[in-house]
Amino acid sequence: MVIAVAAHNIAYKALPKAACSSVKETLARIDPSVTLPPEDEITTETWHAIYPTRRFFPHEWDAQSDAWRFCVIRDPAKRLMSLYNDIVATRKMLKRSPRLRASGLPLEPDADTFFSMLPRYRKLASVVRHHAIAAAYFLGEDLRDNYDAIYRTEDLGELARMLSRRTGQVVTVPRRNTSRARLKLQDLRNSTIDSLRPLLEREYAYLS
Repeated sequence: MVIAVAAHNIAYKALPKAACSSVKETLARIDPSVTLPPEDEITTETWHAIYPTRRFFPHEWDAQSDAWRFCVIRDPAKRLMSLYNDIVATRKMLKRSPRLRASGLPLEPDADTFFSMLPRYRKLASVVRHHAIAAAYFLGEDLRDNYDAIYRTEDLGELARMLSRRTGQVVTVPRRNTSRARLKLQDLRNSTIDSLRPLLEREYAYLS
């Protein structure tokens, strides 16, 4: 599924843990085809229900070739740490996975345990797989050809200014779904970082 705002000829592909809740909210609020629930009923999940995050299909994206197409990317190490901060430490979503509960793996693992066993967690829990899979799965293999603009999560103000120009209205991009936990890559044991190195090197090479 492509996230498209036809009224403003805008198309967006979401990358989990790369400000996608914030960007989806922004687009939903400027999309006249979207009917929002009352403000006191809105949660982060509201935006994901309106605009689900789906894998990249070239034919769907090519159909938006006349639109202004953009995405938001994030430093791969920070994206992985955000997975742990939000999904594991803050929302404790591993407990919701029947397969994980039956596996004997810790449901509230510390960061080193989680990342050293990431392939097993990813295999057993769809919520981990969704947030830890390669960025190309959601954004396509060729960033240069697929997008008119690529923003980093640090550049949401610049994205807001561009959306304001394209829509003719004042647009702001809120900071949503921020986690209380603040794990950083350097907080992990060296052996854990080494286990993540092949994954991170592939992601950095993709974004380069």
